[in-house]
Amino acid sequence: MAEWRERVGGRAAVWLAGAAALVSVLVGIANISGGAPQGPLVEVVPAAVSRTAGFTGTLTGFLLLLSAYGLNRSYRSAWYSTVVLLPLSAAQGLLQTSELSYPLVGLSVVAWPVVAFNRRLFTREVELTVTQWAALAALVGSLGYSTAGAYALRDQFGSVETLTDAVYFSVVTASTVGYGDVTPTSQLAKWFTMSALVLNVASFAVALGVLFTPAIEARLTNALGRMTENNLDILERHVLVLGHGELTESLIEELADAGVDFLLVTPDEAVARALRDRGVDVLTADPSGEEPLTRAKITEARAVVAATNDDAQDALAILTARQLNPEVTIVAAATDRENENKLKRAGADTVISPARIGGHLLVESALDRGDSEAVAREILDDEDGAGGDERG
Repeated sequence: MAEWRERVGGRAAVWLAGAAALVSVLVGIANISGGAPQGPLVEVVPAAVSRTAGFTGTLTGFLLLLSAYGLNRSYRSAWYSTVVLLPLSAAQGLLQTSELSYPLVGLSVVAWPVVAFNRRLFTREVELTVTQWAALAALVGSLGYSTAGAYALRDQFGSVETLTDAVYFSVVTASTVGYGDVTPTSQLAKWFTMSALVLNVASFAVALGVLFTPAIEARLTNALGRMTENNLDILERHVLVLGHGELTESLIEELADAGVDFLLVTPDEAVARALRDRGVDVLTADPSGEEPLTRAKITEARAVVAATNDDAQDALAILTARQLNPEVTIVAAATDRENENKLKRAGADTVISPARIGGHLLVESALDRGDSEAVAREILDDEDGAGGDERG
């Protein structure tokens, strides 16, 4: 019941924040393009303030949309921004002095306690690499340089008089729009403008590439059932599942239920996509290849499992795994009982025969000879000991 309440509370927080964002955008646009403001505060709030609130309310709405998306991804930073933006949105709704802003104020007031109360649900941290932080710093630094420089040289520009004019110059220069309304009137100002143009365009290009490429790459890898190098780099003390078959389905469920980190390696892209949709980490590659197993960090793995429907494929995968990591524990499932010794000779520490276990359990259950689970444990212990003797 508690889990259900948390799920409903999280969904409500996301939907209410998103609804407030959309209403803020629509109301802001309507007030910008509308006529004279109307409402209970029209006599108190100056018209210039009301019109400005329409612009800022639209901007706040777009920021709230981003925050709602972040809430949907469980980011803690999105929770902080939403908690700040919702009261701001309500205040801007009041300042717009329009009857259209009543729903915005109401939604913002209702959404704020729902979001605030469900704070514990949004725990995911934003993880940026050193390169991404450097790209952000370069972007902020270049904009700061062009703004400060334009303001310092304002007497050498045609239309720069205030700090707002300097920021305007910086943004239109960085975006390469260049409206032509701000022009340098001296050689020094021209050299400064060229340097600002180069720095801003370069920093914008680098920032866009560094910040958005990983997200695009993640989308593509999810669609193709592949893992990124960043995902592979963080693997440690995991279980490698080599190949996919009917026998691996129950194994995947058991590992997931036990909270054990694992990576499945399969060459079948259709299977990989289906598993990725279920939240399973998959590397689309040949499980018997040295390069894929090296990428899967087999040297850091705690165990290797080969349990497909093809004993020959399992044997090749076991041979490669044993060669790359002689110390790792390897468990295999033999589809055919006559292949048990072959899998042990290939390098498996333990070979389990589902056919043998199933046969024993059926006989014991049919003859009512005791606890079938105890019989299964006894069989597994016998096979484990046999596997150790064989390899020794």
